[in-house]
Amino acid sequence: MPHVIVKLWPGKSEEQKVRLAEEIVRDVTKVLNYGEESVSVAIEEVKPQDWAEKVYQPDIINNSEKLYKRPGYTM
Repeated sequence: MPHVIVKLWPGKSEEQKVRLAEEIVRDVTKVLNYGEESVSVAIEEVKPQDWAEKVYQPDIINNSEKLYKRPGYTM
């Protein structure tokens, strides 16, 4: 039952966010062999001035061992 949380800066359209969620669901179902009904996606907008405190430090720096893709690196 994967639940994916995407954190991004404000400014993307509702259409872009819906499309992103659809693409994430499509990839999760394809790669992990779950049914679409098992996948949920949340999108959280975080202001640029709050990014370091609310995302970068707690989610990236403090949880680096959980990252499968690090910012600044290509896969």
